[in-house]
Amino acid sequence: MLLCSLLSTLAWGPSSVFLILLLLLGLTVRIWQRSHPWDIQQCFTDLTGKTAVVTGANSGIGKAVCQELARRGARVILACRNREHGQRALAEIQAASNSNQLLLGEVDLSSLVSIQSFAQWLLQKEPEIHLLINNAGICGIPHNTLTPEGLDVTFATNYVGPFLLTNLLRGALQKAGSARVVNVSSSQQVHGYIDGEHLTGAGGPLTFNQNYCCSKLMLISFTAELARRLQRTGVTVNSVHPGIVYTNIMRNLPWKYRFLFLLFSFFIKDPKQGAMPVLYLSLAQELDGISGKYFNSSCVITLPTKPAQDPQVSKSLWNATAQLTNLDKTD
Repeated sequence: MLLCSLLSTLAWGPSSVFLILLLLLGLTVRIWQRSHPWDIQQCFTDLTGKTAVVTGANSGIGKAVCQELARRGARVILACRNREHGQRALAEIQAASNSNQLLLGEVDLSSLVSIQSFAQWLLQKEPEIHLLINNAGICGIPHNTLTPEGLDVTFATNYVGPFLLTNLLRGALQKAGSARVVNVSSSQQVHGYIDGEHLTGAGGPLTFNQNYCCSKLMLISFTAELARRLQRTGVTVNSVHPGIVYTNIMRNLPWKYRFLFLLFSFFIKDPKQGAMPVLYLSLAQELDGISGKYFNSSCVITLPTKPAQDPQVSKSLWNATAQLTNLDKTD
């Protein structure tokens, strides 16, 4: 009745029609977001005795993922760049999950030194790791913004950092007997291309925010190559696009982009919804043994763009990154 009354009082001009169409679109999107092919309520995976590491855990998708993992009994290491924000998130997750199995670790994914220090600290505390979720990411920062170590900060945070951290934790993942690595990518990878020189701020031309797209494509390429190298070890690795999610990752975008995201936030997934595809890769028993795949936001295996499907490209990128991070590239 309320809707009928509202419609009857509207002046049926172009603006009214546009408003109604916009509202209908919003409702359609929200219904679609909730009609998820995977129902987490029907997933009974128990993580008691398991150790999970989540980067970018102080907010957004990472925080939502940590809360669900903690609720299922996992010992969860929140890997955060900012200790104060991390402590606040830990307290909130602890209150929501009633878990006393939470640990905060400080790491800056754009810094090789920070990653090495964090990995050393973590391995002393956790010799076995059952789940590693490379979730931390940034966007909206101009290309050629370099770290003190000479790396492009976007590529360092979104790709080089996860590459190095995962490799440093490979031993602990393999000791677990059965473990998963989940790399949070983006559908924006379709607008990227792979050029190893981008890692140090050089390489081919990039349009606005294309460094983000390229870095997420590299993460998918890394996923495929790592899966090849981890065959028959009991460790699987997959990447996933969580969907368009309203989180703090947008904080570095120009104000007009942030305003548009705010304006259309009703149509966009919230962090809890965005966490679902990540949790699917982390928890779903039907994914046992599945490795090297890229999943879309509906939890369906799909093909990334062609460069990430090319084993030679993936191997070449791996070798370039291994050399850049001083890892042995011959394994």
